Amino acid sequence: MVKSFVATGTHHVTFSYHKNRDKAFRLIDDLGKPEGLKAVPLDLNDKDSITTLLDQLSKEEAGYDIVIHNAAMNDDQTFFFLEESQWSDVIQASLNSFFYINKAFLPHMIQNRWGRIIVMASISGEAGQRGQSNYAAAKGALIAASKSLAREVARKGVLVNAVSPGLIETDMTAKANLYEAVSMIPVGRMGTPDEVAKVVRFLASDDASYINGTILQVNGGLYT
Repeated sequence: MVKSFVATGTHHVTFSYHKNRDKAFRLIDDLGKPEGLKAVPLDLNDKDSITTLLDQLSKEEAGYDIVIHNAAMNDDQTFFFLEESQWSDVIQASLNSFFYINKAFLPHMIQNRWGRIIVMASISGEAGQRGQSNYAAAKGALIAASKSLAREVARKGVLVNAVSPGLIETDMTAKANLYEAVSMIPVGRMGTPDEVAKVVRFLASDDASYINGTILQVNGGLYT
């Protein structure tokens, strides 16, 4: 996602990291340390971390016109054995952070009468998935929240949409045995992060100026 927006040459990009600081700054180095690109620490399971970061960013920047809510955490377990902490941590990271982050950035967008909020949902949030009741609940709620917010702020120039990826080649999917699942994808393969990023970049552009409150599925036809 970061690479895709930096490549346009028209965006100042701020992205967050939690435990992978070295990886975040290595990405900046690999991209040639372009002006306007920075990484900031953020623990979405810690409300204080969120408020501290938002206070810091508000002092450094006038505001942000585009917010990509790409928070993701999974802690899979069948519901019968699911612990309360597994439920609450996933909900906090993926769903509650939507409230704090967008409450902070919306005023600037509304004042400028232009903004884009793009929520990264998931096929699990649409269709459900065994062993992911916590993750599916969070992502499904994000879809509902984004649709509601889209109705509230569209007349103020702010568009809100969700992107719902299917099976994508990421660190999360690399740890799972997905051979059977991949065989069910009509296009016959997993998607790439770049394919998702291009859809997000489209929604962030003026080319998507009449798209609001929708879900764009990037799943190879696995779930439609």
